[in-house]
Amino acid sequence: MSAALADRLRALQRQAGKAPPLPNPSPARGEGLSLSPSPLAGEGRGEGPTSPQPPRPEVPENIRRLLGLRTRTLAAVPATPRALDRHLPGDEIAPGLRYFESRHEAPPLPATLDASFAKDFGTVEAAQLLCFDTETTGLSGGTGTRAFMVGASDLVDGQLRIRQLMTTTLAAETAMLEAFARWLPPGTVLVSYNGRSYDAPLLKARYRLARLPCPITPLAHLDLLHPVRRRYRGQWENCRLATVERQLLRVLREDDLPGSEAPRAWRDYLQGGPATDLRRVLAHNHTDVRSLLQLLAHLVQVDAPPAPTGRGGTA
Repeated sequence: MSAALADRLRALQRQAGKAPPLPNPSPARGEGLSLSPSPLAGEGRGEGPTSPQPPRPEVPENIRRLLGLRTRTLAAVPATPRALDRHLPGDEIAPGLRYFESRHEAPPLPATLDASFAKDFGTVEAAQLLCFDTETTGLSGGTGTRAFMVGASDLVDGQLRIRQLMTTTLAAETAMLEAFARWLPPGTVLVSYNGRSYDAPLLKARYRLARLPCPITPLAHLDLLHPVRRRYRGQWENCRLATVERQLLRVLREDDLPGSEAPRAWRDYLQGGPATDLRRVLAHNHTDVRSLLQLLAHLVQVDAPPAPTGRGGTA
């Protein structure tokens, strides 16, 4: 082995810290073997101890492979997957069909109210009222659009009762339609906001496609959108229900999911996604049907005829 190659290997081994330096190359003829000096060999000549060595530089990877050194690598720790939030409130009353119910303070409605503010309506019994609203898979309508949620509010035992039905599978639609039909005995007066043009026709189509008798067709239907438009058109920027809530009912929705996002939230859940936005759809629908009865109470009070006065001008 040549002296240059031996020096190179010794330098590499000292950098890697693998082995002691190689002996000097074979001596020339007539010379003795030269052993590596001891670290303290210089002390006999009056020299001090060896000074601390600087940190060893990092050995390049190609040199480590040449010397047969292994590079230590830490095993990657797999990330712990977070539990997916799929929780929905309520009870499952049929495969893929959930039911939610809550009770609240009832708005001030008389037992018999005057609904003459709406065309073709006279007096209506408060016990016959059922406000309803749907959340659907699209806003364009048509036979391909279905309702995946139906909410309703009515008066029971002096309280405002809110009931909601929601499908979590496509196959549960028939069970939902049958359950909603049981909420509509003869004599029920439906109350909605734009329901005559959207919600009712859509549900009627779904009953026909499911080959079920339609409970909606024979019932009276009071759509509050039209009297609101007649009274407030031109005064507000629009007559959407959210505007009515803000202007008349003093209701401000917090963290409300717009109705246009409801189809996406339902599809995401069906495809295995989280239930976070679907719970927001439930809250949105809950507020809708609660506001309907409050709006009806407001319209009845505003359009109520003035109370007769006595001879002294007092009520």
